[in-house]
Amino acid sequence: MHQSKKITLASLLVAMGVVYGDIGTSPLYVMKAIVSGNGGLGSINEEFVVGAISLVIWTVTLMTTVKYVLIALRADNHGEGGIFSLYTLVRKVVPILIFPALIGGAALLADGVLTPAVTITTAVEGLRGIPLFYQHFGDNQHIIVLLAIGIITLLFMIQRFGTEKVGKAFGPVMFGWFTFLGAVGLYNLLGDFSILRALNPYYAVELLFSPANKIGILILGSVFLATTGAEALYADMGHVGKNNILASWPYIKLCLILNYLGQGAWLITHLNNEVYMNQTDLNPFFSMMPKELSLVAVIFATLAAIIASQSLISGSFTLVAEAMKLKLFPKLRIVYPTTHKGQMYIPVINSLLWLLCITIVFKFKTSHRLEAAYGLAITITMLMTTILLWVYLLKHKTPKILSYTFLIFFSLLEGVFFYSSAAKFLQGGYVAILIAVILFIIMLSWHLSNQIKEKVAKKVPLKDYVSQLEKLANDTDMPFYQTNVVYLTDDLSEQMIDRKIIYSILDKKPKRAQVYWFVNVFVTDDPYTKEYLVETFHSQHVVSVQLRLGFRMNQNVNVYMRQIVKEMMDEHTIEKQTQEYSIQPGRSVGDFCFVLIDDGLYKGTTGLTSFEKIVYQIKLAIKTVTTSTENWFGLQYSEVVKESVPLVIDKRGPSEEEKLVLKKDQVFSSEEV
Repeated sequence: MHQSKKITLASLLVAMGVVYGDIGTSPLYVMKAIVSGNGGLGSINEEFVVGAISLVIWTVTLMTTVKYVLIALRADNHGEGGIFSLYTLVRKVVPILIFPALIGGAALLADGVLTPAVTITTAVEGLRGIPLFYQHFGDNQHIIVLLAIGIITLLFMIQRFGTEKVGKAFGPVMFGWFTFLGAVGLYNLLGDFSILRALNPYYAVELLFSPANKIGILILGSVFLATTGAEALYADMGHVGKNNILASWPYIKLCLILNYLGQGAWLITHLNNEVYMNQTDLNPFFSMMPKELSLVAVIFATLAAIIASQSLISGSFTLVAEAMKLKLFPKLRIVYPTTHKGQMYIPVINSLLWLLCITIVFKFKTSHRLEAAYGLAITITMLMTTILLWVYLLKHKTPKILSYTFLIFFSLLEGVFFYSSAAKFLQGGYVAILIAVILFIIMLSWHLSNQIKEKVAKKVPLKDYVSQLEKLANDTDMPFYQTNVVYLTDDLSEQMIDRKIIYSILDKKPKRAQVYWFVNVFVTDDPYTKEYLVETFHSQHVVSVQLRLGFRMNQNVNVYMRQIVKEMMDEHTIEKQTQEYSIQPGRSVGDFCFVLIDDGLYKGTTGLTSFEKIVYQIKLAIKTVTTSTENWFGLQYSEVVKESVPLVIDKRGPSEEEKLVLKKDQVFSSEEV
């Protein structure tokens, strides 16, 4: 069982390193995007600066503090958070909730592509504030692009080795970063306390309708960038613990607010400075730095950007792994480079993220253009999270007036943010949407194809074939196939199995074995479940097993099966499997053969609509480039036999007599599977 994290100094540092990387790099580009979006320093006045800072402060307060820290963190799934964990808590309420889960997950993965591109490019652009660098390269953006791509490439290359050792330094570095943010902000704030008016939300609302704001409500598209890391607070809850986020957030928010106030104070004092008015790509964050801190600021910002990117990359691996175990994503090979819990590496996802990331940097070149692509995807994720959280609140008997108030308020707020971000669609937002749409199509096709398979597959009661299987196991005239023959099945509810499995054993080529195992891996809503249920039908030769594994657990079926066989022999449920020949003296568990049956469509298939055939063809095409079933279930070093069987359509359901038998002999409830 997952243990809740206790609050210690070390755990608070870990939380800072894991959770706050994305939101901690927002000061690098938020005010830069707001000022440039309004026409630059020469087109703004004091009223605009105060209102813009007020918008940023209250956006962070409402979206991050209220929605995520105070509300979303309560919706934990045995200590885990994130949109798929939230979905598992509410998926039985309304089946259609699969759509906000898939849309939100796809958009969050798209955000994982854009975050490294935006943050690292912005940090590297800070080099222009260093006189020596500017003397040599000036405004040459090509060197910035090459440096950014080099850092991004190095970051993705080290993923294969794991980040456990580097990760231990993340906490202290981010603590130093936030302290640096707060200190620099306070230093500039001392020069003009008038910016403190921004703490009053009146100035935020006033700016939306003020002539000083040349783009009106669309300014919120840039303001929203201040809270892009809010989703990470919820998604990474399982890594650091809810209490550590609650305890560390006040300090994080204080440092962020101080920095934004400092940027605002600097802008007010330099409104008429011709040196800065002529800069086409002014960044208040780097400009407000004392000259002697310029190099320190760039190094610190680059480290923070790398940590933020690392968090998004690791989060993408976790998100994809959860989706795979929930049967919402194709199976991909997962590598665990270290013994540290939660450390994983998915080569295909890593390569795709790297390729997309450097392509985006190369195409957009400047952080200003990249910011146009950023933010749109995460507004979609936040909207979907709001819907799922609303259902969660209703399910847990939160007063309806509070539940609907939450839904209406945050839906409207995020809807406005989405509208203002969508205005940047043609300037770059299309990149995020395109990536999210492709991912959504893949996940939806995978989900629907599994439903199609369940709908059309012919199921038969396993109990009806026990006598034949026992007879085959004891038939000495038949050649011995294997001690344990194991079939993996998608479903064992009511002890029904695919007829093709029985066909494989009895008809295709009779397989005589000591024990026939029918194994279903059921992924539970609890992330750390590790248990199993068995049914023997009063036989020592036929066993059905449901492996109940949490969605964060490895699915190494061969390891679990050896343990199950040993325990059942110790309980005298099945016969001993003594091995006469073995390199392991006294080996008591027999050999295994795992039979894997792949489904396919053949030209004469009937019973499917044209749409269903297309969906299933998409699944079959995707399977050709994903990891094999044996790798997914940890069987790559086991004896595996593959058989291909077409997806046979048979609309006939079980007879009334069969239905009565099923109800009488039910072991695994349909609600569980």
